[in-house]
Amino acid sequence: MTPPDAPAGLPKPYKIPESVLVVIHTADLQVLLMERADRPGFWQSVTGSKDTLTESLLETAVREVAEETGISIGSAGAMVDAACLRDWQMANEYEIYPVWRARYAPGVTRNTEHVFSLQVPADIAVTLAPREHLQFCWLPYRDAADRCFSASNAEAILQLPRQR
Repeated sequence: MTPPDAPAGLPKPYKIPESVLVVIHTADLQVLLMERADRPGFWQSVTGSKDTLTESLLETAVREVAEETGISIGSAGAMVDAACLRDWQMANEYEIYPVWRARYAPGVTRNTEHVFSLQVPADIAVTLAPREHLQFCWLPYRDAADRCFSASNAEAILQLPRQR
C-alpha cells in the first residue's frame, strides 16, 4: 500500500518514522533556517526521514543536507569535511503533526528524530530545493530558535553552545 499522495502509476513507499534533524551553523553560531514550501511561515533546520531501513542515520544526514541545501559533506571535493558533521547521540520522540500523517503507514503517529549539527564556513553557498523550501536566512542562534515552529528544533539550536 502507498500513501494517498503518491503519483498515479508510480508507487511511493510510506515514510519511515525515523528521521534526522541537522542544525547547520557557523563558528560564531549563526544558524541556517529554511522556510517550508508546503507551509509558508514555518521555519526549520534540515530534517528528513531515512530512505530505507538499512540507510544509516549518518547517511541520512549527509543526503538530506545535500538535497535541501546543496551543501556536500565528505572528503576530497566536498564543500564541508565529514568531521564537521556531529552526531549528538540524542533523539527526540514526538507525535507526527496530523497534516503529515498520511505520508506514513496507517496507525503510525510517532517519529524518532536524531539530532546532528554541521559547522560550515560563513561564506558557504546554499542552494535550496525549491519543492521543499521557499527561502533561507542566517540568524544568531537565539533568534533562530525563536523562529522555529518545531519545539525540538528550537531546543537543539539552543543547545548549540554546549554541543560544539
